[in-house]
Amino acid sequence: MPLVTGIAVFFVLWWLVIFIILPLDIEGQHEDGNVVRGTEPGAPSKPFIKRKIIQTTVLTAIIWAIIFVIIEFKLIDLNNIPFIPDFTPDMS
Repeated sequence: MPLVTGIAVFFVLWWLVIFIILPLDIEGQHEDGNVVRGTEPGAPSKPFIKRKIIQTTVLTAIIWAIIFVIIEFKLIDLNNIPFIPDFTPDMS
C-alpha cells in the first residue's frame, strides 16, 4: 500500500471511529444534576475528549493494521468476492 493511500485510509477510518466512540460513556448534565444555565440539559457534563481521542487513535491503528495485512498479503482479493462483476477488458 503506498504511503499516501495508507494515510488516507487511516484518516477516513479515524473519523468513522471517532463518531462511534464519542457517544460512549457520556453522562448528560440533567443526569448529573448539574445543569449549567443557558446550556442544553443533554450536553455532556464531562466529555473526556482527550481519552476519546487516544481510544480512537489506538482502535483505528488496530483496524488499519488489519486492513494493511489483508491488502499487503492479498488475503482477500476482489476476484475472491463472488458478487462483484469482472470488469477486466476482454483481449480476444
